[in-house]
Amino acid sequence: MTSHREFDFTDKHFNWLKNAVMEKTGIALTDQKKDLVYGRLARRLRKLDINNFDQYCTLLKKDSGDELVEFVNSITTNLTSFFRENHHFEYLGNTVLKYLLNARKQDKRIRIWSAGCSTGEEPYSIAMTLRESIPNIDDWDIKILATDIDTNVLSKASEGIYENQRIEGIDKTRIKKWFLKSGDYEQTGLVKVSPDLRELITFKQLNLMNEWPMKGQFDVLFCRNVVIYFNKDTQRVLFERYANIMKNDAYMFLGHSESLYKVTDRFNLIGKTIHQKAA
Repeated sequence: MTSHREFDFTDKHFNWLKNAVMEKTGIALTDQKKDLVYGRLARRLRKLDINNFDQYCTLLKKDSGDELVEFVNSITTNLTSFFRENHHFEYLGNTVLKYLLNARKQDKRIRIWSAGCSTGEEPYSIAMTLRESIPNIDDWDIKILATDIDTNVLSKASEGIYENQRIEGIDKTRIKKWFLKSGDYEQTGLVKVSPDLRELITFKQLNLMNEWPMKGQFDVLFCRNVVIYFNKDTQRVLFERYANIMKNDAYMFLGHSESLYKVTDRFNLIGKTIHQKAA
Protein backbone atom coordinates (compact mmCIF):
# COMPACT_ATOMS: atom_id res chain seq x y z
CA MET A 1 0.00 0.00 0.00
CA THR A 2 1.31 3.45 -0.89
CA SER A 3 1.12 6.33 1.61
CA HIS A 4 0.54 9.97 0.65
CA ARG A 5 4.06 11.34 1.00
CA GLU A 6 6.47 13.60 -0.84
CA PHE A 7 7.94 10.47 -2.47
CA ASP A 8 6.07 7.34 -3.49
CA PHE A 9 7.17 4.66 -0.97
CA THR A 10 5.60 1.23 -1.47
CA ASP A 11 5.92 -2.04 0.43
CA LYS A 12 8.12 -3.23 -2.45
CA HIS A 13 10.54 -0.36 -1.83
CA PHE A 14 10.55 -0.97 1.91
CA ASN A 15 11.08 -4.73 1.58
CA TRP A 16 13.97 -4.24 -0.83
CA LEU A 17 15.62 -1.71 1.50
CA LYS A 18 14.93 -3.94 4.51
CA ASN A 19 16.72 -6.82 2.79
CA ALA A 20 19.59 -4.53 1.83
CA VAL A 21 20.00 -3.41 5.46
CA MET A 22 20.03 -7.03 6.63
CA GLU A 23 22.59 -8.01 4.01
CA LYS A 24 24.91 -5.08 4.73
CA THR A 25 24.62 -4.79 8.54
CA GLY A 26 22.75 -7.78 9.95
CA ILE A 27 20.12 -5.39 11.34
CA ALA A 28 16.60 -6.81 11.13
CA LEU A 29 14.06 -4.03 10.49
CA THR A 30 10.48 -4.74 11.47
CA ASP A 31 7.48 -3.50 9.50
CA GLN A 32 6.95 -0.93 12.28
CA LYS A 33 10.12 0.81 11.09
CA LYS A 34 8.68 1.69 7.68
CA ASP A 35 7.95 5.34 8.57
CA LEU A 36 11.39 5.70 10.16
CA VAL A 37 13.11 4.32 7.05
CA TYR A 38 11.09 6.62 4.80
CA GLY A 39 11.83 9.69 6.92
CA ARG A 40 15.57 9.11 7.02
CA LEU A 41 16.00 8.13 3.38
CA ALA A 42 13.76 10.90 2.07
CA ARG A 43 16.53 13.26 3.20
CA ARG A 44 18.98 11.34 1.01
CA LEU A 45 16.66 11.66 -2.03
CA ARG A 46 16.44 15.42 -1.53
CA LYS A 47 20.20 15.77 -1.06
CA LEU A 48 20.93 13.67 -4.16
CA ASP A 49 18.17 15.39 -6.15
CA ILE A 50 16.56 12.02 -6.86
CA ASN A 51 12.85 12.01 -7.74
CA ASN A 52 11.73 8.61 -6.43
CA PHE A 53 12.66 5.49 -4.50
CA ASP A 54 12.95 3.41 -7.68
CA GLN A 55 15.92 5.56 -8.66
CA TYR A 56 17.39 5.37 -5.16
CA CYS A 57 17.17 1.57 -5.02
CA THR A 58 18.81 1.39 -8.45
CA LEU A 59 21.59 3.68 -7.22
CA LEU A 60 22.23 1.40 -4.23
CA LYS A 61 22.34 -1.67 -6.47
CA LYS A 62 25.05 -0.06 -8.61
CA ASP A 63 26.92 1.78 -5.85
CA SER A 64 30.09 0.25 -4.46
CA GLY A 65 30.96 2.75 -1.78
CA ASP A 66 29.89 6.26 -0.90
CA GLU A 67 26.09 6.02 -1.01
CA LEU A 68 26.11 2.61 0.69
CA VAL A 69 27.94 4.26 3.58
CA GLU A 70 25.39 7.11 3.68
CA PHE A 71 22.55 4.57 3.47
CA VAL A 72 23.85 2.61 6.47
CA ASN A 73 24.55 5.81 8.41
CA SER A 74 20.97 6.97 7.80
CA ILE A 75 19.37 3.75 9.02
CA THR A 76 21.46 2.94 12.09
CA THR A 77 20.21 4.44 15.35
CA ASN A 78 22.63 6.32 17.60
CA LEU A 79 21.14 7.15 21.01
CA THR A 80 23.63 7.42 23.84
CA SER A 81 24.78 9.47 26.82
CA PHE A 82 27.65 9.67 29.28
CA PHE A 83 27.43 7.01 32.02
CA ARG A 84 24.26 5.57 30.53
CA GLU A 85 23.15 2.65 32.75
CA ASN A 86 25.57 3.90 35.38
CA HIS A 87 25.57 0.65 37.38
CA HIS A 88 27.75 -0.84 34.64
CA PHE A 89 30.47 1.75 35.20
CA GLU A 90 30.22 1.37 38.98
CA TYR A 91 30.66 -2.38 38.59
CA LEU A 92 33.55 -1.85 36.18
CA GLY A 93 35.34 0.43 38.64
CA ASN A 94 34.53 -1.36 41.89
CA THR A 95 34.70 -5.00 40.82
CA VAL A 96 36.02 -5.72 37.32
CA LEU A 97 39.08 -3.47 37.43
CA LYS A 98 40.03 -4.61 40.93
CA TYR A 99 39.94 -8.19 39.67
CA LEU A 100 41.89 -7.42 36.48
CA LEU A 101 44.57 -5.39 38.28
CA ASN A 102 45.36 -8.50 40.28
CA ALA A 103 44.86 -11.07 37.50
CA ARG A 104 46.94 -9.11 34.97
CA LYS A 105 49.67 -7.86 37.33
CA GLN A 106 52.37 -9.83 35.49
CA ASP A 107 51.98 -8.32 32.01
CA LYS A 108 50.04 -5.21 33.12
CA ARG A 109 47.95 -5.37 29.95
CA ILE A 110 44.19 -4.77 29.72
CA ARG A 111 42.09 -4.52 26.55
CA ILE A 112 38.52 -3.18 26.46
CA TRP A 113 36.18 -3.09 23.46
CA SER A 114 33.25 -0.70 23.09
CA ALA A 115 31.31 -2.29 20.22
CA GLY A 116 28.73 0.15 18.87
CA CYS A 117 30.31 3.21 20.45
CA SER A 118 28.12 5.75 18.61
CA THR A 119 29.23 9.35 19.28
CA GLY A 120 31.76 8.29 21.91
CA GLU A 121 30.03 8.85 25.24
CA GLU A 122 30.43 5.19 26.22
CA PRO A 123 34.20 4.81 25.61
CA TYR A 124 34.89 8.18 27.24
CA SER A 125 32.84 7.07 30.27
CA ILE A 126 34.95 3.90 30.36
CA ALA A 127 38.13 6.00 30.13
CA MET A 128 37.00 8.19 33.03
CA THR A 129 36.30 5.08 35.10
CA LEU A 130 39.75 3.72 34.29
CA ARG A 131 41.55 6.95 35.17
CA GLU A 132 39.63 7.29 38.43
CA SER A 133 40.07 3.64 39.45
CA ILE A 134 43.74 3.03 38.57
CA PRO A 135 46.10 5.59 40.19
CA ASN A 136 49.16 4.20 38.38
CA ILE A 137 47.39 3.66 35.05
CA ASP A 138 50.30 5.11 33.08
CA ASP A 139 52.43 2.20 34.28
CA TRP A 140 50.02 -0.17 32.56
CA ASP A 141 49.36 -1.05 28.93
CA ILE A 142 45.64 -0.29 28.81
CA LYS A 143 43.72 0.45 25.63
CA ILE A 144 40.07 0.91 24.65
CA LEU A 145 38.96 -0.04 21.14
CA ALA A 146 35.79 1.86 20.16
CA THR A 147 34.02 0.76 16.98
CA ASP A 148 30.84 1.61 15.11
CA ILE A 149 29.43 0.99 11.65
CA ASP A 150 28.44 4.66 11.24
CA THR A 151 31.29 6.83 9.97
CA ASN A 152 29.51 10.08 10.88
CA VAL A 153 29.17 9.31 14.59
CA LEU A 154 32.72 7.95 14.68
CA SER A 155 34.01 11.27 13.39
CA LYS A 156 32.21 13.10 16.20
CA ALA A 157 33.45 10.57 18.75
CA SER A 158 37.04 10.95 17.63
CA GLU A 159 36.85 14.74 17.92
CA GLY A 160 35.54 14.46 21.49
CA ILE A 161 33.67 17.77 21.30
CA TYR A 162 30.14 17.96 22.76
CA GLU A 163 27.41 20.48 23.44
CA ASN A 164 27.20 21.63 27.06
CA GLN A 165 23.85 19.94 27.58
CA ARG A 166 25.39 16.55 26.80
CA ILE A 167 27.36 16.65 30.06
CA GLU A 168 24.64 18.10 32.32
CA GLY A 169 24.04 14.75 34.05
CA ILE A 170 27.70 14.24 34.96
CA ASP A 171 29.02 14.98 38.44
CA LYS A 172 30.51 18.50 38.59
CA THR A 173 33.82 17.16 39.91
CA ARG A 174 34.12 14.93 36.89
CA ILE A 175 33.23 17.75 34.52
CA LYS A 176 35.93 19.95 36.00
CA LYS A 177 38.51 17.17 35.81
CA TRP A 178 37.78 15.61 32.42
CA PHE A 179 36.30 18.34 30.18
CA LEU A 180 37.87 21.52 28.77
CA LYS A 181 35.53 24.52 28.66
CA SER A 182 37.94 27.43 28.23
CA GLY A 183 38.62 29.62 25.21
CA ASP A 184 36.67 28.94 22.03
CA TYR A 185 34.72 26.08 23.60
CA GLU A 186 33.28 28.32 26.31
CA GLN A 187 32.18 30.92 23.76
CA THR A 188 30.44 28.38 21.53
CA GLY A 189 28.75 26.38 24.29
CA LEU A 190 30.92 23.34 23.65
CA VAL A 191 33.24 21.19 25.75
CA LYS A 192 36.16 18.98 24.73
CA VAL A 193 37.19 15.80 26.49
CA SER A 194 40.58 15.79 28.18
CA PRO A 195 43.53 14.44 26.17
CA ASP A 196 44.13 12.05 29.10
CA LEU A 197 40.89 10.29 28.12
CA ARG A 198 41.36 10.52 24.37
CA GLU A 199 44.79 8.88 24.45
CA LEU A 200 43.33 5.68 25.89
CA ILE A 201 40.92 5.19 22.98
CA THR A 202 41.30 4.07 19.37
CA PHE A 203 38.24 4.74 17.18
CA LYS A 204 37.68 2.46 14.17
CA GLN A 205 34.87 1.86 11.68
CA LEU A 206 33.68 -1.74 11.87
CA ASN A 207 30.72 -3.66 10.47
CA LEU A 208 30.15 -6.50 12.95
CA MET A 209 28.95 -8.72 10.11
CA ASN A 210 32.31 -8.52 8.32
CA GLU A 211 35.73 -9.91 9.20
CA TRP A 212 37.28 -8.40 12.31
CA PRO A 213 40.86 -7.12 11.91
CA MET A 214 41.67 -7.40 15.63
CA LYS A 215 42.81 -10.73 17.02
CA GLY A 216 41.99 -10.14 20.71
CA GLN A 217 42.04 -11.16 23.39
CA PHE A 218 39.75 -8.72 25.20
CA ASP A 219 39.28 -8.48 28.96
CA VAL A 220 36.08 -6.42 28.86
CA LEU A 221 33.39 -6.01 26.20
CA PHE A 222 30.69 -3.35 26.17
CA CYS A 223 28.08 -4.43 23.62
CA ARG A 224 25.07 -2.46 24.77
CA ASN A 225 21.96 -1.84 22.69
CA VAL A 226 23.58 -3.38 19.64
CA VAL A 227 22.15 -6.90 19.33
CA ILE A 228 18.56 -5.70 19.81
CA TYR A 229 18.64 -4.85 16.09
CA PHE A 230 19.63 -8.42 15.11
CA ASN A 231 17.50 -11.54 14.84
CA LYS A 232 18.25 -14.57 17.03
CA ASP A 233 20.26 -16.42 14.39
CA THR A 234 22.51 -13.40 13.82
CA GLN A 235 22.84 -12.93 17.59
CA ARG A 236 23.99 -16.54 18.03
CA VAL A 237 26.73 -16.10 15.45
CA LEU A 238 27.78 -12.75 16.90
CA PHE A 239 28.05 -13.93 20.50
CA GLU A 240 30.03 -16.97 19.39
CA ARG A 241 32.48 -14.60 17.70
CA TYR A 242 32.55 -12.37 20.77
CA ALA A 243 33.35 -15.32 23.03
CA ASN A 244 36.17 -16.43 20.74
CA ILE A 245 37.90 -13.05 20.91
CA MET A 246 37.64 -12.70 24.71
CA LYS A 247 39.82 -14.10 27.48
CA ASN A 248 38.38 -16.93 29.54
CA ASP A 249 37.63 -14.68 32.53
CA ALA A 250 36.48 -11.67 30.49
CA TYR A 251 33.44 -9.56 31.35
CA MET A 252 30.64 -8.45 29.03
CA PHE A 253 28.05 -5.70 29.51
CA LEU A 254 24.75 -5.72 27.57
CA GLY A 255 21.92 -3.20 27.29
CA HIS A 256 19.02 -3.19 29.75
CA SER A 257 16.62 -4.85 27.28
CA GLU A 258 19.06 -7.47 25.95
CA SER A 259 19.25 -11.10 27.02
CA LEU A 260 21.31 -14.18 26.16
CA TYR A 261 18.37 -16.52 26.89
CA LYS A 262 18.30 -19.24 24.21
CA VAL A 263 21.08 -17.39 22.34
CA THR A 264 24.34 -18.68 23.83
CA ASP A 265 25.73 -20.60 26.79
CA ARG A 266 29.23 -19.14 26.43
CA PHE A 267 28.59 -16.54 29.17
CA ASN A 268 27.29 -16.66 32.76
CA LEU A 269 24.98 -13.95 34.10
CA ILE A 270 26.64 -12.45 37.19
CA GLY A 271 24.73 -9.19 37.60
CA LYS A 272 22.11 -6.95 36.03
CA THR A 273 22.94 -7.39 32.29
CA ILE A 274 26.52 -8.18 33.34
CA HIS A 275 28.07 -11.44 32.13
CA GLN A 276 31.36 -13.29 32.43
CA LYS A 277 32.69 -15.72 29.88
CA ALA A 278 32.01 -19.31 30.96
CA ALA A 279 35.13 -21.36 31.70
